[in-house]
Amino acid sequence: MVAERKRYKAVIANRTYTIIGEKSGQHMKLVTKLVNEQLNEIKAISPQINDEQAAILLAVNAVSDQVDKQEEVLRLQKEVQELREKTVRIVELENRVKRIEAIENEARKYLAEQGKSDIKIKNHVQAQQILNEARKNQIKQKTSLDRKD
Repeated sequence: MVAERKRYKAVIANRTYTIIGEKSGQHMKLVTKLVNEQLNEIKAISPQINDEQAAILLAVNAVSDQVDKQEEVLRLQKEVQELREKTVRIVELENRVKRIEAIENEARKYLAEQGKSDIKIKNHVQAQQILNEARKNQIKQKTSLDRKD
């Protein structure tokens, strides 16, 4: 979709310019106002310069500001990317914690079924060891039952 081009008559430093672009009249009115204000400031600071020199100084200031803004945008984009990466890492860690909690809960349940509720699980490694022992016992029981058949 091609944006509609508009004509805007701007009076800058007492000269009329026709500007063609896609921006709204309100936007262009604000831009014209700011350009005139900045030109007046430059001329007030250096009354000996002519309109062309003031316009060049204004353009240099505008491009300098644009470079600063672009650097800021790049910095913010980098920061956003770092935050996204940290968010992914946080989600991964949350998932790990959930898996660890599930292992610990399963180990507690097993201990309760075995009448060993008094044993306190200190960490997920101990919980995993308890579950490994439980599985070994299940395999041994199944193997001995299979041998009896």
